[in-house]
Amino acid sequence: MHHPLDPARYTLIAVAGAAVFLFATVLNEFVLTKRRPGATRVLGIVTASLALSFGIGMLSGGLQHFEDFPERAAMLIPFGLALSWVAYVLRHEPARWRSIVGPAGVLVLITAALALVGLRGIADGMAAESGGGGHSHGEETTGEAGTPEEADQAHDAKTDSGTPASKDPERTAGPTEAEDAAHADDGHGH
Repeated sequence: MHHPLDPARYTLIAVAGAAVFLFATVLNEFVLTKRRPGATRVLGIVTASLALSFGIGMLSGGLQHFEDFPERAAMLIPFGLALSWVAYVLRHEPARWRSIVGPAGVLVLITAALALVGLRGIADGMAAESGGGGHSHGEETTGEAGTPEEADQAHDAKTDSGTPASKDPERTAGPTEAEDAAHADDGHGH
């Protein structure tokens, strides 16, 4: 979901996540079991498990960040649903790959198609209403206020603890320690 914002960082996170997932799959399916499958079956399980993790990630990331990146999420949710279904069937019943296009598969495909059309319509409506949207993840945005300084003042006014905000546009006070702690390394620019 966040990959285009910082490709190096999110590629590293994806590779690390895939490695942990694959390690857990190998441990669970081949080390801690009494029956050990052949090399072909091992490759199939690992590949399907990895595809399942990416499909679930697409689905959950799209749902979580729909308001932030509506157009991207509108694509990720239905494709994540379809990928998860295919990977799940191949992971648990590789000999029954035809069940991917069986009645349950057709239902998943119809659901994904309806989700794609519906979510794209919602995303287009959200973009038209707001002229953009979402949180910045580090990009400079002006939001409701026209300049970055006005945006900072608007943010300070929203997070004010009850004391009047300074009317001086030249103020030099930075964020409080509590604000620094709340926003430190959370990956979201404000």
